[in-house]
Amino acid sequence: MTVSTLVDADLFRALLRRHAAAVVVITAPGAPGQAPAGFTATSFTSVSLDPPLVSFCLAHTASAWPTVAASGVVAVHVLTQEQEHVARTFSTKNIDRFATHGSWEPGPDGVPLLDGVLARIVCRVEQRVEAGDHTIVLATPEHGWHHEDHTAAPLVYHDGRYTQLGRAA
Repeated sequence: MTVSTLVDADLFRALLRRHAAAVVVITAPGAPGQAPAGFTATSFTSVSLDPPLVSFCLAHTASAWPTVAASGVVAVHVLTQEQEHVARTFSTKNIDRFATHGSWEPGPDGVPLLDGVLARIVCRVEQRVEAGDHTIVLATPEHGWHHEDHTAAPLVYHDGRYTQLGRAA
């Protein structure tokens, strides 16, 4: 076992690479006349059951940040293990992510809803908490849908790459 050392930025990144996380795409509608925004995240988590609350984090430097900062509604899409291409599309810079992805429709309050996902949660933004170079967004789920196939598996990110869960028979 390695002796513990002080946590600098490089060690912090190495430590967090050991944490496996489900991959989601979060979308937000643009203001009138503005394009919608979407981004790939692994920071999505449940916060509370009563009342229902979820959270995700977004860097202030992210291209999606201005739209998410101004939006009162977001949609969280849990990706299937077959949707690595979707995760890569929504994490690519300087492209029209929705035109590249192609398969979506407007939902409540114009929030983009992606097709073919494992689960989808439309949420009302409740609070934004500044945290270093990121903001933690707290939101209340208002509408939800999940895939009926219980054998479908989520896309996972671990040790710097997309991977899949092994399924027990």
